[in-house]
Amino acid sequence: MNDLDPLPLSALQHWAYCPRQCGLIHLEQAFDDNLHTLRGQAVHSKADQPGVEVRAGLRVERALPLWSDALGLIGKADVVEFEPDGTPYPVEYKHGSRNKATDIAACDDVQLAAQAMCLEEMTGRAVQEGALYYASSKRRRVVHISDALRAQVLHIASEVRAMHASGVLPLPTPEVRRCKGCSLRDRCQPETVARLRESSVHNALFDPDA
Repeated sequence: MNDLDPLPLSALQHWAYCPRQCGLIHLEQAFDDNLHTLRGQAVHSKADQPGVEVRAGLRVERALPLWSDALGLIGKADVVEFEPDGTPYPVEYKHGSRNKATDIAACDDVQLAAQAMCLEEMTGRAVQEGALYYASSKRRRVVHISDALRAQVLHIASEVRAMHASGVLPLPTPEVRRCKGCSLRDRCQPETVARLRESSVHNALFDPDA
């Protein structure tokens, strides 16, 4: 029996996007809304309503609880489409366009892969593929749940656990495009923290009494 404290699936996506953002949300329990988060909530408003329907030969479940005792993960899938043989196909809803920057889209892939790994444990069936549905473009992007992506899920889960164990908020790693869209930028103060770090390093190098 695995005695790992369960991590929320969303923490993996947050860490992949920015470790400090993950720490602010999951370590310090801080969260603020901005236009991007409000749009995301609007996109999830339907998917977050639990329900089951059958269409085109698929059983479609919304807001399906997910867990993995082996990995110590817990969360919820926006949509899972079950094929006639019972094979699950997770679909995660995101705001924005399918053409979002590759590095940012990769953060969504991590979350989807973690969902797939939970579904495998829950159903006993291999999940080789899932999809991300982008509301702005109203199109899906198919994601192959590769070995590399699975390894990334395990690595990130380990990093998040280490953060919780240490209780230390990760330092900011300013990246203009990501910081600009982050609702926690005012709390994070990436530029201010970076200046303070540079100043302390400078003092340590040039002040013999520092």
